[in-house]
Amino acid sequence: MNTKPEHSTQVTVNTDLIEQGLHITGLKNRRELVNYALRELIRRENQKKLLELKGQVQWEGDLTVMRGGVANDPG
Repeated sequence: MNTKPEHSTQVTVNTDLIEQGLHITGLKNRRELVNYALRELIRRENQKKLLELKGQVQWEGDLTVMRGGVANDPG
């Protein structure tokens, strides 16, 4: 997933948040937790962008047919 080399960054973070995050996620160390939190932030922001498209995209197709079923035949 990560093709770029990692580099070290020093930041000051809330110790209570780190402890809670490690406990809740079961991750082993701060590095894993920070990487996890950043991936989750990016995932959620991308999800918000997708939700903003609701009602703006015209759908054409039949999911039943696409899934290998038989389309409803009104006649």
